[in-house]
Amino acid sequence: MSAPRIGQPVDAAAIMAEVEAAVERIVAARAAIATVIFGQEAVVERSLITVLAGGHGLLVGVPGLAKTKLVETMGTVLGLSERRIQFTPDLMPSDILGSEVLEQGADGMRAFRFIKGPVFAQLLMADEINRASPRTQSALLQAMQERHVTV
Repeated sequence: MSAPRIGQPVDAAAIMAEVEAAVERIVAARAAIATVIFGQEAVVERSLITVLAGGHGLLVGVPGLAKTKLVETMGTVLGLSERRIQFTPDLMPSDILGSEVLEQGADGMRAFRFIKGPVFAQLLMADEINRASPRTQSALLQAMQERHVTV
């Protein structure tokens, strides 16, 4: 449904139908996630709210609480591309952002091509961020805050 123009009447019935359809899709997504993730209803609900609001979430907990599985399942259920980065002390900013590589074509011409890193996913699980170097953490935080990267 497109936004109404100024001065045009609003079709309340169409808006309500669209809202009801969206709610049904959200309920269905929540139910599908619940078939995989057990006993974490509040976490699932808050994670869905975070994704729907276009925000960032921080999942904190001891090992075995299905944090990674939740992100994988949400990506599958919502049809989003999802990636996971395991942060380590030797991880470089280019490992998460991507890098340019020099390629030679069949005609002998050389050109740079950008290979996107995992940060270009629609849903990203950044595991153990605290283990990364400050430079790598800064690259991730810039991508999160500004929604673009500097290579």
